[in-house]
Amino acid sequence: MKWGKRIGAAVVGMAAVLGVVTAPAQAVTAAAAPDISLANVKAHLSALQTIANQNGGNRASGRPGYPASVSYVAQKLRDAGYNVTLQSCTSCAGSNQNIIAEWPQGDANQVIMLGAHLDSVSAGPGINDNGSGSASILEVALTLARENPTMAKRVRFGWWADEESGLRGSKFYVNSLPQTERTKIKTYLNFDMIGSDNWGYFVYDDVASVKAVFDEYFRTIGIQTEGDTEGDGRSDHASFKSAGIPVGGLATGAGYTKSAAQQQKWGGTAGRAFDSCYHRACDTLSNIPDTPLEKNSDAIAYAVWKLAVGTSTGPDFSLGLSPSSGTVQAGQSATVTVNTTTTSGAAQAVSLSASGLPAGATATFNPASVQSGGSSTLTIATSASTPNGTSTITVTGDGTSVDRTAQYTLTVGDVSVRTFTNGTDFALNDYATVNSPITSSATGAATSPVKVSITGTHTCSEDLRISLKAPDGSTYSVKPTGSLPCTDLGTRTYSVPVTNEAASGTWTLVLYDAYAQDTGTLDSWTITV
Repeated sequence: MKWGKRIGAAVVGMAAVLGVVTAPAQAVTAAAAPDISLANVKAHLSALQTIANQNGGNRASGRPGYPASVSYVAQKLRDAGYNVTLQSCTSCAGSNQNIIAEWPQGDANQVIMLGAHLDSVSAGPGINDNGSGSASILEVALTLARENPTMAKRVRFGWWADEESGLRGSKFYVNSLPQTERTKIKTYLNFDMIGSDNWGYFVYDDVASVKAVFDEYFRTIGIQTEGDTEGDGRSDHASFKSAGIPVGGLATGAGYTKSAAQQQKWGGTAGRAFDSCYHRACDTLSNIPDTPLEKNSDAIAYAVWKLAVGTSTGPDFSLGLSPSSGTVQAGQSATVTVNTTTTSGAAQAVSLSASGLPAGATATFNPASVQSGGSSTLTIATSASTPNGTSTITVTGDGTSVDRTAQYTLTVGDVSVRTFTNGTDFALNDYATVNSPITSSATGAATSPVKVSITGTHTCSEDLRISLKAPDGSTYSVKPTGSLPCTDLGTRTYSVPVTNEAASGTWTLVLYDAYAQDTGTLDSWTITV
């Protein structure tokens, strides 16, 4: 949560204009929404803590811990079948990215959006502020994908960059939306600090009908709430509110002090801050109690099911991919299982197609059409001309009644690459040995044969002996089979299997010629996998 001025204007009057749900005529029990796994939420928090530990103790925007957090969250969402966009925020510190993830079902003209900022302050890992909100909406998103209910409205999630420096990520997102897209967002729900150690139960009171949804849930579990005043205008909902989008959300308190009346209502310690580690290095996993984290996560799911989940109106099916991502070298193929499940009504015929393929790639399905409940094998074949890079391939199931989509992330590139370079000429004399250090850089675990290409201008190579010394001291002989005629100059290619080696490090090319006849050089050599 950012410390800043408040935005006082409410947008209650816009609820009817933009389609926010009004207070329900009859109560809906909390059982309508699934229970959110506290263990899973805590696992996400543990991952964020590890990321901070490995990156200077924080996940601040513009620092290494933030993009690592983005990678973790985005991959979880892609694996679950979300349409994921990483939006570069050019006004954010370090030009970090927002994550936008949309569940591809429901009315695309009516969007319920949930958000939380993913960055921390530089002073600490930010596990409550705001790992708690980020982890909770992530698990709600993954639960929605697993449950796969029939959707009345579209659900979209956002994880914002650089909230701590002035709500920059959410402002950038809202400002980048055309007005027609803004009006599709019927409600934005924000979750910033929902696991404070001396917690309260605060509900944003900007829009009465939205607040009523959360209050309804907390009544079913016997908890009284209060309107949130500490967070007014200080978190990402302000970016949406200023654009005329109705907002709501939850919080458990930050630096404000708990009153005696609030202690009587919720327990805890009066006269102490709601979060004693707010914006401090101690905002770690040990700063998060289970009780508020679990109850607020369930409240978020309750709101999603209440606002966006509908009842089935006819035959429907879901579409999933296994695996949801893969890496190949140009010229290779990736195989994906396309699974369909009938979710309501009778099974229907589903025709399969793929779009978004990289240049030179083709997609084939076997079979090309299935009855919902069946599966097909998708083969994505790349060619030698397919460029390296990552593509998002959309698989579409064209059903008799409805269409469904899923996404596959294809990375084309060298799975394991070693590159060795040395541009220095070395003279070879009679009975001479030359040891040439070679600069090595690598990605992946290279286990294929190393090919050594050497250009020589020496007068005779009948007894040219070549070996390659690995970083661990292992020596590999690369002398070719047989002798080369003394008149043969130019390029020769040699191969040697090199396995289980550390790819990066100092390699040495060892050259020995017993009959160089006092002249000659080896001009250059490159070694690649």
